[in-house]
Amino acid sequence: MRTKLHIFKTVANQLNFTKAAEHLHISQPAVSKTIKSLEEEYRTTFFVRKRSSIELTKEGRSFLVYVNKILSIYSEMEEQFITKNEPFPRSISFGVSTTFSNYIIPKIIAKIRVQFPETTFNITSDNSENIEKLIMNEQIDFGITEGIISNPKLEFKKLIKDEIVLVTNAANNSFKKSSISLEELKNIPIIEREKGSGTKKIIDNFLSNEKIESLNTVVVLNSTEAIKNYLYNSQDFALVSIHSIIQDLSQNRLKVIDIKNTSIERWFYLAKRTGYLSTTMDHIQKSILHNYNY
Repeated sequence: MRTKLHIFKTVANQLNFTKAAEHLHISQPAVSKTIKSLEEEYRTTFFVRKRSSIELTKEGRSFLVYVNKILSIYSEMEEQFITKNEPFPRSISFGVSTTFSNYIIPKIIAKIRVQFPETTFNITSDNSENIEKLIMNEQIDFGITEGIISNPKLEFKKLIKDEIVLVTNAANNSFKKSSISLEELKNIPIIEREKGSGTKKIIDNFLSNEKIESLNTVVVLNSTEAIKNYLYNSQDFALVSIHSIIQDLSQNRLKVIDIKNTSIERWFYLAKRTGYLSTTMDHIQKSILHNYNY
């Protein structure tokens, strides 16, 4: 019932089924079905459907008052009985995209283990597309993905911001000003991630927005670590997460080449099945945000 009420509240706020579905990251028919189910259950009409919009009926406005009260009580209950009183989980399993698993989550888990030494972790690492599939198949309950939200059957919540930067070997002097134009970006030899990678999806979306059909891809590798090891021994270039090269920059192994008047930003998302509720997931989210230090 809580999920149904949350959907109702979102529709009431958006006054548009399509926008509500986009906000909830579920299909528009699923939203309409939920509203119809609630209207049948309470034997009334909550929304007046118009050609391009909807409006709350008198009954809908009254129902929204109750919905807000009920959802508020749910939050109070969680705060009182779950967040405050439930101990940190003894065993935690979830999925993580490769960039996040290689460069962010290990440091965070190490800090959590200092606070909660009895807690064990089982982390599945894969590209974002496969992590989403594992969640959908209920092989894992939730995960952390990167890049563009691509699965309307899952819920995504922004977790940590990231930036994709152009990097090369620190000894590469091809661009003495350490900056290039978008036109120059098209021609330099690029090392690319594999299909299904969240990083690749973000880069492809960026290229599409800039009306760039393709880059001069010379090698495709299935991990950022592989790409970095390649760059240590070449004069080629790659677009990677800034989180993945912090140590390389300080050790003067790689350097960032600025793309003039351009930035490629993205988020790491906490992903779960629509309607799935988990105190373990809530613990992980809070712990990540508390212990994250970029």
